[in-house]
Amino acid sequence: MEIQRKKNFIGKPSPLGYVAGLGRGASGFTTRSDIGPARDSTDMPDENAAPIVSKKKADDDEAEDLNESNYDEFAGYGGSLFTSGPYEKDDEEADEVYENIDRRMDDKRKERREKKFKETVEKYRQERPKIQQQFSDLKRKLAEVGPEEWASLPEVGDSRNKKVRNPRPEKFTPVPDSVLRSALLAGQTTTSVNPMDQFDGLTTPYSGLATPASGDLDLNKIGEARKSLVGVKLDQASDSVTGQTVVDPKGYLTDLQSLTPSSSGDIGDIKKARLLLKSVITTNPKHAPGWIAAARLEEVTGHTQKARNLIIKGTEACPTSEDVWLEAVRLQPVDLSKAVVAQAIKHLPQSVRLWIKAADLETEVTAQKKVFRKALEQIPNSVRLWKAAVELEEPADARILLTRSVECCPQSVELWLALARLETYENARRVLNKARENIPTDRQIWITAAKLEEANGNTPLVDKIIERAVSSLAANTVEINRELWIIDAEEADKAGSIYTAQSIIKTVIGVGIEDEDRKHTWLEDAESCAVHGAYECARAIYAYALKTFPNKKSIWFRAAYFEKSHGTRESLESLLQNAVKHCPKAEVLWLMGAKSKWMANDIPAARSILALAFQANPNNEEIWLAAVKLESENNEDERARRLLAKARMSAPTARVYMKSARLEWVLGNYAESKALLKESLSKYEDFPKLWMMKGQLHEEEKDLYEAQQAYRNGTKKSPTSFQLWILLARLEEKQGNITKARSVLEQARHRNPRVDLLWLESVRIETRGGNKDFAKSLMAKALQDCPSSGQLWAEAIFMETRPQRKTKSVDALKRCEHDPHVLLAVSKLFWSERKLNKAREWFNRTVKIDPDFGDAWAYFYKFELAHGTEANQKSIMERCVKSEPRHGEMWNQIAKSTKNWRKKTDEILPIVARTLKPVENI
Repeated sequence: MEIQRKKNFIGKPSPLGYVAGLGRGASGFTTRSDIGPARDSTDMPDENAAPIVSKKKADDDEAEDLNESNYDEFAGYGGSLFTSGPYEKDDEEADEVYENIDRRMDDKRKERREKKFKETVEKYRQERPKIQQQFSDLKRKLAEVGPEEWASLPEVGDSRNKKVRNPRPEKFTPVPDSVLRSALLAGQTTTSVNPMDQFDGLTTPYSGLATPASGDLDLNKIGEARKSLVGVKLDQASDSVTGQTVVDPKGYLTDLQSLTPSSSGDIGDIKKARLLLKSVITTNPKHAPGWIAAARLEEVTGHTQKARNLIIKGTEACPTSEDVWLEAVRLQPVDLSKAVVAQAIKHLPQSVRLWIKAADLETEVTAQKKVFRKALEQIPNSVRLWKAAVELEEPADARILLTRSVECCPQSVELWLALARLETYENARRVLNKARENIPTDRQIWITAAKLEEANGNTPLVDKIIERAVSSLAANTVEINRELWIIDAEEADKAGSIYTAQSIIKTVIGVGIEDEDRKHTWLEDAESCAVHGAYECARAIYAYALKTFPNKKSIWFRAAYFEKSHGTRESLESLLQNAVKHCPKAEVLWLMGAKSKWMANDIPAARSILALAFQANPNNEEIWLAAVKLESENNEDERARRLLAKARMSAPTARVYMKSARLEWVLGNYAESKALLKESLSKYEDFPKLWMMKGQLHEEEKDLYEAQQAYRNGTKKSPTSFQLWILLARLEEKQGNITKARSVLEQARHRNPRVDLLWLESVRIETRGGNKDFAKSLMAKALQDCPSSGQLWAEAIFMETRPQRKTKSVDALKRCEHDPHVLLAVSKLFWSERKLNKAREWFNRTVKIDPDFGDAWAYFYKFELAHGTEANQKSIMERCVKSEPRHGEMWNQIAKSTKNWRKKTDEILPIVARTLKPVENI
């Protein structure tokens, strides 16, 4: 029999990475039980494991793969290029050197790497803390749990795979009558037994207990007995030794009042403050603020006498402290304060404040004078004491005192000026001269001297004094600050010293200004003076600027508008006469002069001014139209026709033709007006107002087809004129073509994007058609397209319901804070809510922001007619006439109507006010 040999691999460990059945296609895996504890599959093999033959060693003779696909940018080729030779000792030394270098570099980066790792872990733990960290605060609180609480914790049962059962429904069994009956019998006794109960088979007799009859139970008596029982117990408690509470109400309230401080501070804080202040005055008794603070603390807490005692001790500890003595005088009663202040003055005879306090304590003027005279004997150089003493004296005695005061205080400007005011003209001049000698660096003395000369009629000396003042101050190294001098000029203007103010302006207006900045700076100064109410100063600045720049039209315009607002008609006309001499090509100045004469009903003078304007500006359109307006407004229709005919011959423009057609229209000559419009459109077909006039003329004649054709042709020739599109849409709406009107406005918005009036007209068409929801959606789109349109916001406010209008008005004011349409809408909103004072305030704000807005004046006038006085109505009318408004939706409809073309502003305003809708219906 053949002996079976034992295989050489039996009983030996398997090689590293061996997987049973891998050759047969099995996909194995390595577990920890295969590689042992704390080992990875890539660890070095055990000593007993079979050595693994490297494929690279086995294929030494084969060529290495140096293809580009085997190359890695970081690690190089898959195999080393230099492993063909033997591994010698110098290679081993080189590897050790490199390994040492790597180890050293790794040690250098170790601290930074560990720090970075720690920060990363901390950040991660902050975002995702461990469960034990989340419950760390609760675990700390477990140290406070006692043994009893631990023992009372319930045991956790096995609740796995157990369904929550529905609790049994609670059963309510009615209580039997016998139980209720026995409850009623509880606590009651009786000495008799009903004999019938012994023989009643339904009841069981019992001794000592009986059932009362249904009417024998009295609940009121039970309640009274309970009250008496409670009263007895309380009396017993009050009479007991430990619980006796005998209280005197009056004494108790007195004790409470003595304990409660009068301040609202905490009692504990007051005690702490008292201890701190006591420490202060004990450790440093010479510290005056400590005594004052301690006394005021006691005063605040209601201990006035304690405060007085403290402050008296403070005066003893700090006898040279002025503040301590003043505090002591303040805390003492009136009868004792004089003695305290007298004692204070003995210690501090040079204290001005103590002398003034002593004078204030006196009730009679004679006693006060005596105090001040004693004070001046001690402190003769105190300006404050001299001023206080002078205020008590009569003018004659005051002059004597001031004469002495300037000797004692020669550097006081106020005393010198006060003395000059009390002296006669000659003596005042001497006083001011002495003041200039003693104080050569003060400008107020020079300005007072100029005012003195002006008041006495010596106006030629005023300019000399101011010029000498500037040169003298400059010689004494005093900076000439033009802003301060202008302020002095404004004060002189307001005080009535006009010539002095103008002289100051003329002298200092050009000081310290570069030549290229003069015009801009002077115009700003003039506006500033006008805002401050110093109109003569502003007039002087304009005069100086015009003298320096006589050919600047902008300065003439500003000066003319200033005279129109703050001057007289004579001053305006005088200024304009000089203006047209220096700037004859400025037609606005000519027109302002002609209008001023016209408003004064001096028609011949206005015509002569326009004639001179024609000579200086031949064939000027503005002057032609001004002359036509002058004649037509004064019922000189034939003269106006002739002027327009000459204008069409010599200066043919679209506006001239438009005015010509307009004149014939309002005079009733429709045929002539149509002919002029036809002629003008053949020359100026891109002028939109001509197409508007043609359409409106046909509308007035009820020829809607021709009006429609005129508007359509106008939109073709002038597609950017949104007024033509609006007129065409209104005409379509008038004919009942709502859909056509919508399409016209959509086309207009496409041609003219971001035009708020086109959106407004679309919204109003839907509102008039009853489509309020669609109108609101259109308004939302409009506000997105034109977010800063005041007209859209004003319309949106009144599209809301009444409770939501206030919120909408707030949003509108945020978007358009200074828009007159929004301000007018807010005014009407207050009016509708019957807040009349606020409505009047907002109406005033609206007309101040835009005086040219006629609708605001009309609503304001309507408001005053309903709720104002006759004086208010007259004031609004005068202000409106002065402003001459020219814009506004309702205003233009009335003012430009052919029926009202000759009416003035004071006639148009009531008509517009009557046309407006009442605010209750908005």
